[in-house]
Amino acid sequence: MSRSKKTRKGGENSPKLQPRVKKQDRAVATGKRKDSGNKSGSRHNESLILAQAPQQQAAKKKDPRHGSKKPITLAIPAAVVTDKAAQPKVKQAKLTDEQKLLKLEEDPRLNQLLDMLEEGRDLNDVDQKWLDQQLNKIEALMVKLGISDDMDDDAPSSPAKSLSDDELFDKFESGADLLKDYQDKF
Repeated sequence: MSRSKKTRKGGENSPKLQPRVKKQDRAVATGKRKDSGNKSGSRHNESLILAQAPQQQAAKKKDPRHGSKKPITLAIPAAVVTDKAAQPKVKQAKLTDEQKLLKLEEDPRLNQLLDMLEEGRDLNDVDQKWLDQQLNKIEALMVKLGISDDMDDDAPSSPAKSLSDDELFDKFESGADLLKDYQDKF
């Protein structure tokens, strides 16, 4: 028997290879075309690009930068820096009403404006408004504390302490007589 050399050809029944076609022709035939990058000169001809593709521009309006777009002032005022550095925040204890009243009454600006009014001078609108506010605060605190403006020097300061028990009882009974007189009138 004779020896035959093996070949790669399958013969008539083997699958056939497609004919060689150029790459450009294959892309046109399949309908696929690969565009890579922007058109030449796209960086310099923005007006032409905008005219050709307005729908793309609407999508591109978003700012491409990441992070916050809030403007930052680069120059810091010197006064702001010194004020914050010089005054550390210290929590103050709440003031009682008496302490608030004393603080308001000892205010040098308030005293100066009151002196100007006593001398007969006119105050500007800002000072007059501030003075009215301070006086209203003082009045509200005095009402809250039960202090009255009218100081009656004629009345004794502490009558309850100087009276004895018998005198207090007599005063109470005289009040009962006054009540009976009032009821008899009406």
